[in-house]
Amino acid sequence: MDFALSTVATDLVARLEAFMDECVYPAEAVYEAQMDDLGDPHAHPQIVEDLKSEARERGLWNLFLPHKTAWTDGLSNLDYAPLAEITGRSIHLAPEALNCAAPDTGNMEVLTMFGTDEQKERWLQPLLEGTIRSAFAMTEPDVASSDATNIQLSIERDGDEYVLNGRKWWISGAASPRCKVFIVMGKTDPNAPRHLQQSMILVPRDTPGLTVVRDLPVFGYQDREGHCELLFDNCRVPAENLIAQEGMGFAIAQARLGPGRIHHCMRCLGVAERALDLMCRRVTERVAFGRPLAEQGVIREWIADSRMEIEQARLLTLKAAWLMDTVGNKGAAIEISSIKVIAPNVALRVVDRAIQAHGGGGVSDDFPLARMWAGLRTLRFADGPDEVHRRQVARTELARHR
Repeated sequence: MDFALSTVATDLVARLEAFMDECVYPAEAVYEAQMDDLGDPHAHPQIVEDLKSEARERGLWNLFLPHKTAWTDGLSNLDYAPLAEITGRSIHLAPEALNCAAPDTGNMEVLTMFGTDEQKERWLQPLLEGTIRSAFAMTEPDVASSDATNIQLSIERDGDEYVLNGRKWWISGAASPRCKVFIVMGKTDPNAPRHLQQSMILVPRDTPGLTVVRDLPVFGYQDREGHCELLFDNCRVPAENLIAQEGMGFAIAQARLGPGRIHHCMRCLGVAERALDLMCRRVTERVAFGRPLAEQGVIREWIADSRMEIEQARLLTLKAAWLMDTVGNKGAAIEISSIKVIAPNVALRVVDRAIQAHGGGGVSDDFPLARMWAGLRTLRFADGPDEVHRRQVARTELARHR
């Protein structure tokens, strides 16, 4: 295994770190002030657009795409991984500043790989330019969506249109008025083989019959882009909005989720690194029982365990990225499942220790740790819950002994 970065990626890492130091970290306080002034949890503060403009000027744009575009020749998964980690250190600003924020990243990859020329012109191009946002609608409230074949939303052909009926929830990005299109997964043929029943289709936000029912908070926090429940009630879209062919929905979802899991995991480790920095800073500044907290044995154990766990998780994530580049997503399936369990759990442990080291301040909004924890906890569900990934790893391991 060779985890060495290419010369292109090495240069990008240096430039991205400079961008974070010079622009992103100083913008965090500006972002909070502008959001307070706007008074809307789903507002779009000017500082985000300012950062996007600066990132484009610096050539730090759409770096996640492995395909050649007007902005990049395409990076391997291994080369993009450290960049994703760096953006995780300011996860509410940096990914969007680089136009590398979920769920747009996965949607852009879907349209790049499977979209028609017309779909690319109407939706992919403005997404690549960062002028609109999008959402991916798969999870449903009435079924166990950890098994994607359970989804019930119907997509029925009616002449030159498809008619959608059903409900979705936890649809990230849907609360933002900048979200202009949904990629919706539903069933076109309930009688087909289990993994060929589903299809994906593009639904513009202003389509009659599509209603954003409510925005769902996460542990009391409202995400700026939102996590919403949607209702599709005889929602009609042109037949040409279908992505690829009927019955390809499950295969498209698998192609979409592989790289996205690498992105999530590396951003998790970026959050963990930021939390570890905050913990180390805090314990060197506070004194208890006559000496700095940093000299207390239990605190040093927290710091040591955090460093070791982050390094272990990073190495396994880099291995998964390397395998995806060398043998493909299918060949890296076990490693992808493994990191999807390990990275969020490691990050949660590190953030939890940092909260404990901060005392009461750790659970307040005076520090970013409580919000970090809330965001990371949701990643144990996103792109498949821990239990599904453990099931996959165990099934493969047991198969070796049969």
